[in-house]
Amino acid sequence: MKFNHLTIYKAAFIMMALSSCGKGFVDLKPISSITTGNFYQTEEDFKNAINGAYAALRSGGNYGGDSYVFGEVRSDNSIPVSSGSVTDQDEFDRFYIRTTNPYINARWSNSYSAIARCNAILDRIGGITMNATLKDRYTAEAKFLRALYYFNLVRTFGDVPLVLKEITNPDEGYEYGRAPKADVYAQIEKDLTEAADELPVNYTATADIGRATEGAARAILGRVLLTQKKFAPAAVQLKAVIDLNKYDLVPVYADFFKVKNKNNVEAIFDVQYKSGGVGQGNGWPNSFAPQNSGNAVIMFGGGGNNTPSDDLVNAYEPGDLRKAATVATSYVNAGGTTIPGNFVKKYHDVPALANDNANNIPIIRYADVLLMYAECLNEAAYVPDGDAFDYLNEIRDRADLGPLTSVEVPSQEAFRLAMEKERRVEFAFENLRWYDLVRTDRAIPVINGKAAQINLVNPVTPQNLVFPIPQSQVDINRTKITPNEGSN
Repeated sequence: MKFNHLTIYKAAFIMMALSSCGKGFVDLKPISSITTGNFYQTEEDFKNAINGAYAALRSGGNYGGDSYVFGEVRSDNSIPVSSGSVTDQDEFDRFYIRTTNPYINARWSNSYSAIARCNAILDRIGGITMNATLKDRYTAEAKFLRALYYFNLVRTFGDVPLVLKEITNPDEGYEYGRAPKADVYAQIEKDLTEAADELPVNYTATADIGRATEGAARAILGRVLLTQKKFAPAAVQLKAVIDLNKYDLVPVYADFFKVKNKNNVEAIFDVQYKSGGVGQGNGWPNSFAPQNSGNAVIMFGGGGNNTPSDDLVNAYEPGDLRKAATVATSYVNAGGTTIPGNFVKKYHDVPALANDNANNIPIIRYADVLLMYAECLNEAAYVPDGDAFDYLNEIRDRADLGPLTSVEVPSQEAFRLAMEKERRVEFAFENLRWYDLVRTDRAIPVINGKAAQINLVNPVTPQNLVFPIPQSQVDINRTKITPNEGSN
């Protein structure tokens, strides 16, 4: 969200203040009628409000902070830091998550706080006089963001409360039980479809770069449909993104992640960051650099989080250019000694302050659209050396790997496994691996097949393909918020 970062920061503060009174069900706090009456009055107010809804993407329970524990540490891609918050992250890695784990609580509370911001906009924007085109766009942006936050929730917890209006009285929150995930997905699809029909393909103002577009809405909708195994409608949305002729692969894989190349032709929708001591920096590069590495890897040192597993490092084919851009297996310290150990390179930057980097975090990029579309084509029908192979090989070609043919990939199931391997190395540390394994029904065999390597406390079962409902939410409303089966 390049658009006026100072305004976003102020808007985020305002929106947090508006939604932080007291403790209530699903963290949908009552908003002071006096405060909101003064706030939701003008076009500028709604600009600040929608910017606040975007700013929530950076929270740890959504796409910033420690969100990598859901998509990466939970999978076979990485392991947690060896000290500090090891117990909380180790629960993700080895499958013994407590209902009191702070990361699941953050996902729930941060998601619903963001949804509350979107609901307030959608409930109130119709009542003011403002530019009609801008009103429609802000409405579409709010629907896009609400869908994105609900997609995070439903993939994480399964059935969740479906709140589609502003909560102004704390007692209202107790009316909401866990809605069936089919209903949640239906609302996500509805929001994204309506958003795609209203959002622009491009923004002409530089200050608006980073906002949701039609391509972003259709790409996320394609992912949502694919997650539900709705392959044919997913293919329609993904092909529509391709046919916009707006996006392309960055020629050099590593260049996508460089700060100087943010919001490039491959970036469909990113979480936007800005360094410089303005409270909008990305902490991942410092968090992922090795512990005790001083300034050898990155200024202000590293936390050793999200350490790549040897299994992932060995998953790259010889000559794959993505490996050097994504992981390192050692560094040279200030004394000139080579220190062995895996760490994430993908988000390297030179921070202005500790944990104040300018890297964006990709939510969806064009490479994902191409691979998801190839997956849909294969699910429709395996065609030897057909179009699905072309889209897959376009990704491999950029990585300087030879094309796969029907000789190496002779069946539909073989193509699925080739896609699984390709997605793992293409999107390592972009928080997709665990959710990819779950949606393809591969989480149980893949993770259990590496039980000794991961040192699993509990084997993966259908019950822990979703995460426990936070105990705090069960305690608040025991009659309607029930735990997930098998929760600790």
